[in-house]
Amino acid sequence: MVKTLIQNNMNEYIELCVNTTHIGSEIVSDIFWNYTDHGVVIFDVEDVIALAKEGKTWDYADEKIFTADKTVVVKGYFKVEESDALKKAERDIIALKENAQLDFGTLETFKRNIDGDAWRESWKEHFKPIPIGKVVIVPEWINYAEKQGEIKVLLDSNMAFGTGEHETTSMCVEYLQQFVKPSDTVIDVGCGSGILGITAEKLGAKQVLMTDIDECAITATNHNMQLNGTKNGKALLKNLLDDQSLVAEVIVCNIMAEVLIAFAPHIGKNLKDDGIIILSGILADRLERVKSAYLENGFNFVSQKIKGEWSALVMQKDNI
Repeated sequence: MVKTLIQNNMNEYIELCVNTTHIGSEIVSDIFWNYTDHGVVIFDVEDVIALAKEGKTWDYADEKIFTADKTVVVKGYFKVEESDALKKAERDIIALKENAQLDFGTLETFKRNIDGDAWRESWKEHFKPIPIGKVVIVPEWINYAEKQGEIKVLLDSNMAFGTGEHETTSMCVEYLQQFVKPSDTVIDVGCGSGILGITAEKLGAKQVLMTDIDECAITATNHNMQLNGTKNGKALLKNLLDDQSLVAEVIVCNIMAEVLIAFAPHIGKNLKDDGIIILSGILADRLERVKSAYLENGFNFVSQKIKGEWSALVMQKDNI
């Protein structure tokens, strides 16, 4: 899995590498994104294994990958002159190692200088069209002709945030295909790249509202909406919970479990009676905590999925 943002005026980078685990990779990459805008790459054999088991990418998979070393390498890229940002990232990795309550591996780090021009060309090799049900997430520079019945969503993977490769995003895309109806307004909370909101619009939603508190996310979402010719979507720089005037039949939230739990007492105000909320970004061992939080706040259980270490949940608001 690769997530990147490249600035074309950069010629030299420091590459900071961290050895971690499948669970730890998202947390380490989040640390990097706190301090750099120039690229984060995740090399995870578990992603290859998952695709091989599902038969989505290869007719044949070398059996050695199933017993290969499961160490995940996360690489962050910093301008040579960004020494303060690099030091802060290293500091946070050390703090994570000292306070880790889950298996994040050794969190061993190492650095090297690399040429930015070579990096800009090589990172695109990691991106391919990603089929998720009838939706295909396609990097915008790839000329992909969708097959009959497919829905193509273009994404500039030159931006940070979700690309569709991660289990948390793919489960949301699957659930959107199951629950979005043509008459629906859909709210994408923490929209990132806009992938989920744009997908909802392409699935026929009459209106899509995409909210985020990160200006970079809104920039990325607007850019990707333009790529897709999105006509019924808006990207809004705001915390959804601050605006009760935004109400939808479907809400999708791909955010960490602790935030989803904090949303539970309040987010129902933005959901119509009998409305559906799709919750993802949940480590599997925290699924029951998230489910309980919503059951306690006027929601009924509808469905759940688990992929690898991650889970997604669908709850329905009571019609009171």
